[in-house]
Amino acid sequence: MKLLKAYTDTSLIVKITIALILGIIVGLIFGEQASVLAPFGDLLMRLLQFIIIPLILFTLVVGVNQTKLGDLGRMGGKVFMYYVVTSALAMTVGLTVASLFDPGSGVTAETDSTIEANEHPGIASVLLNIVPKNIVTAFSEMNLLGIIFTALVFGIAIAALRSSKEHGDLGEHIYKVFNGLNEATFKIMNVILQYVPIGIFAIIAQTVGKQGMDTILSLGNMVFVLYIALIAQIGIYVLMMVTFKMKPSQFFSQARTPMITAFVTQSSSGTLPVTLNAANRLGLSKSLYGFSLPLGATINMDGAAIRIAVSAVFAANYTDTTLGFTSMLMIVIVGTLASIGTAGVPGAGIVMIATVFAQVGLPMEAVAILTSIDALVGMGATALNVTGDLVGTSLINKTEQKHQEA
Repeated sequence: MKLLKAYTDTSLIVKITIALILGIIVGLIFGEQASVLAPFGDLLMRLLQFIIIPLILFTLVVGVNQTKLGDLGRMGGKVFMYYVVTSALAMTVGLTVASLFDPGSGVTAETDSTIEANEHPGIASVLLNIVPKNIVTAFSEMNLLGIIFTALVFGIAIAALRSSKEHGDLGEHIYKVFNGLNEATFKIMNVILQYVPIGIFAIIAQTVGKQGMDTILSLGNMVFVLYIALIAQIGIYVLMMVTFKMKPSQFFSQARTPMITAFVTQSSSGTLPVTLNAANRLGLSKSLYGFSLPLGATINMDGAAIRIAVSAVFAANYTDTTLGFTSMLMIVIVGTLASIGTAGVPGAGIVMIATVFAQVGLPMEAVAILTSIDALVGMGATALNVTGDLVGTSLINKTEQKHQEA
């Protein structure tokens, strides 16, 4: 019991850091044999996915009832604008850094593999998916946009009941039930968080054991350039926070847990419960982060945008193709659109890269090569995806505070 108490009392970030280091060591020592730990990692993903729906539903319903509808509409506009602008900015950062370092130059790897580019659903299809055909389907298929829509509709309906003279008491009772369920969900979340370090240890050990050092060294330049671009984007986030008079140290003290979790799991959607918990600990508005973070996990992927840009330059160098200004502009536009609606799960990055390559005429053979380092680059890209969502929510929360004070 003393050991268990010592474990639970230890800071979560300390436990996750230790788990990360131990996982790398075990993966390097045991190699592919570390895959025996896979069930522990799978359990973590199942637990996180298990709590996603109640977190989104109850948090958003309660949040809507704690703000005015006009404020909600204004925040929604800011969130969408931030996601579009930062995705395009991240794509530009990726192209700029990659153009400076030229990843892929001198690479002569041969592959017989080919990758088929799946057709992207398009903006119209993504917008239509916001309204689910039925509620059950939205929940069973983990359609985050559909769940957000459902929560918003019921949240607004409950708010209307509470403000009506005829059904005011009924509305208050329903709101109290949802508020209670919301608190209960966070209690469950706190228990799941205690298992996160164990799951992270298993996932990182398995990933490092499978990838090994050979893959890292063979395409090390590509991986190095990608992480330089990711760090540059984080630098931009810091500048944005300083501009809005936020303390980056305070932000990262809470954001580092979802960042590491996203890094290991390679899933923006799977990390969502941890990201929501971080937003709660940062004291952000429930009505804001209840829809901005689930929406961001679906459509805002700054890390994926950088990954697409660096991969495009890599493919051009690998095939000795010159990327002109027009081609780069096309990559920014197509890449930004391709990131919208692509699932925030492991492996989605390759689909986006293939989509962009098909649109701008880059060879699919290069995509096949990039699959060998999919896990390595996917980890960093996913961590930045989650960071970008949380940064945007924090910045918008800051502007809303100023608006309310005014």
